[in-house]
Amino acid sequence: MNYLPPPHQRDFGDNWIHGPNGERVWGMFGAAGVLVWNRATDSVLLQLRAEWSHHGGTWGIPGGALKFGEDAIAGAMREAHEEAGVPEELLIALDTHVIDLKFWAYTTVIVETRKHFEPAYNDLESSDLQWIPRVEVESYDLHPRFKVSWALLDDMLASHLG
Repeated sequence: MNYLPPPHQRDFGDNWIHGPNGERVWGMFGAAGVLVWNRATDSVLLQLRAEWSHHGGTWGIPGGALKFGEDAIAGAMREAHEEAGVPEELLIALDTHVIDLKFWAYTTVIVETRKHFEPAYNDLESSDLQWIPRVEVESYDLHPRFKVSWALLDDMLASHLG
């Protein structure tokens, strides 16, 4: 089941787009999310996606559709706050990773938190929010695109340990 709020409550960007091969992705203007890393515990904030959402029941990062004209970093930060209460003022930007399908793109914004915070359930898109040790991430049932990207994202985080 794919729940969508009534159209008058959604942004125009909150919509499906179909690629040339028929693949369906969320976000008319692309999408973005935030991979929050806590260096002190070497853990990342993951979100268990609500069952009604696309790939519901899998773990990923807080994120979603970009609004018209919205920069991917700003959109990722907005979505992370909306879905998980991620406090932007505690974050240090480290890197970005873009999956570019030519008709649509997803930007992962990799950040470090200056101090631990408890995520907040601000909407119905999260079934669970947890700090997961980085070495355990692969043992979770991950969102398909996040699963494909995880090895690279993990290497990007590891490069900041030195």
